[in-house]
Amino acid sequence: MSGEPEFPSRPRPGHPRLLSVDIWTYQSVEYVTVAGEAWLASASEYPRSMRALWGSRPWAPSVLPCGRAFDVISMPSLFGRRVLDELWASGPGCGPVAVFRGRTLLFVQPGAAPRLRRLLAWEEWARDVPPLLCHGKGDTVTVPPVQRMVNSPDSPGLGAGRWIVAPESREPWLPGASVVLWACVRAAREPVAAV
Repeated sequence: MSGEPEFPSRPRPGHPRLLSVDIWTYQSVEYVTVAGEAWLASASEYPRSMRALWGSRPWAPSVLPCGRAFDVISMPSLFGRRVLDELWASGPGCGPVAVFRGRTLLFVQPGAAPRLRRLLAWEEWARDVPPLLCHGKGDTVTVPPVQRMVNSPDSPGLGAGRWIVAPESREPWLPGASVVLWACVRAAREPVAAV
């Protein structure tokens, strides 16, 4: 062993780049596709610089501004899992999703964060939803690396974070505020199963 970071080799073009066994147990190696990198970089004022940074340090997390390509809804990890289950069970699914420092980061349409904040303040059922951090224009978020080291920590509270659903296209489908609101309300009202 040379002491260099160990990375799995990137798949060849045309092959899937998100390899997962189980997204909830994290027994996978995540890759952001080239098209997904382009979409993430488009959030930055300097997309070519972001791509160059990722080319030289694919294992480093990055800070990107919200409001241009996406907004981000940050929620407690367990509640975030229930919201994702609701999004997939009700049909629309979700766009990119990451975990960072014990929180689930749901990427949503630009402008959805302030709208969701207003909807939660107005709706009577929002009292059941735990406090969400709605990052929109003027905010920044830390996104996980575009490629994860094989030896990286597996705990969702440690390390540089990881992608649950990695960006894979230049125009990913992103849920709007109303879709996220209903998923949050259903997740908050559903009884938690006893373990």
